[in-house]
Amino acid sequence: MTVAIGKPMPQCAVPATSGLTFSPASAKGKKLVLYFYPKDMTPGCTAESGEFRDNIEAFTKANTLVVGVSRDSLKSHDSFRSKLQLPFELVADTEKKLCQLFGVMKMKNMYGKQVRGVERSTFLFDSCGTLVKEWRGLKVSGHVTEVLQAAQDTK
Repeated sequence: MTVAIGKPMPQCAVPATSGLTFSPASAKGKKLVLYFYPKDMTPGCTAESGEFRDNIEAFTKANTLVVGVSRDSLKSHDSFRSKLQLPFELVADTEKKLCQLFGVMKMKNMYGKQVRGVERSTFLFDSCGTLVKEWRGLKVSGHVTEVLQAAQDTK
């Protein structure tokens, strides 16, 4: 089963920072922004995560939980989270459960070579757990502002 607009996120449980486990129930009663990024400590991922961090108060005011997802290990996530002082959890999808569920694994061009990796994507769920909006293959610049606006406009 994969995610689709108008449908709830299928049940899953994936390790997250702070010794937590992420599942759809983690956001019960709140809207959820789940953003997938390729790799900790890379320029684009650092910029994107920093923009979510810098807007966390506005997301919180909009009753929205922000969670980052990549295939990096918990150890890598802990370092990334600490270095950027991220006030939200990062999910270590090392087994690619969420990546497959959300269909974000794509062939990408990296330094002239074809590699399979995470396509930068963001998903917004309403407070009932239903997927209401998705952004795929996005550019970092201006993206977080667009996601915040959508979260503020969503019930």
